[in-house]
Amino acid sequence: MSYMDDSQNSAPGSVPASKVGGARKPEAGQQATKRLQTELMQLMTSPAPGVSAFPSADGNLLSWRATIEGPEDTPYAGLTFKLSFEFPGNYPYQPPQVLFRTPIYHPNVDFSGRICLDILKDKWTAAYNIQTVLLSLQSLLGEPNNNSPLNGEAAELWDKDPALFKTKVMDRHKDLDEED
Repeated sequence: MSYMDDSQNSAPGSVPASKVGGARKPEAGQQATKRLQTELMQLMTSPAPGVSAFPSADGNLLSWRATIEGPEDTPYAGLTFKLSFEFPGNYPYQPPQVLFRTPIYHPNVDFSGRICLDILKDKWTAAYNIQTVLLSLQSLLGEPNNNSPLNGEAAELWDKDPALFKTKVMDRHKDLDEED
């Protein structure tokens, strides 16, 4: 009788690799989901004023909807903006894709809702979270980076003609229905 298994090349007393059923490293998507569950609890228990975010109604934890209130003393005061967050499977090691769903006139946002913000690109770090991103975007509404505009006209008007800028903000803004 021949006894052949992978234990013949193992050290005496060791368990063959094929028989080890111990803990495996969680898959990237599971790590992202766990992190997002933790962030959701933080957002619910310690909300920041003027920002909120929740997973999409379809239950996909990698897809969220968020809201930002326009900061006081800015052209966006009194306005509400809806955003979408799409998280990669290796979040938080890669940034989420964030888009303005509400039409917005802003130097650092294009007409498709794409955002030019360093922490969503090359300055991303796993220390950031959804609330950090929302607060940074809220801050960006009052302090655009006109050195890196996606909307050159808005960047120019921000500095040269605040009244016309405010008019364009109001003309572009449209409230979205809840289901959008």
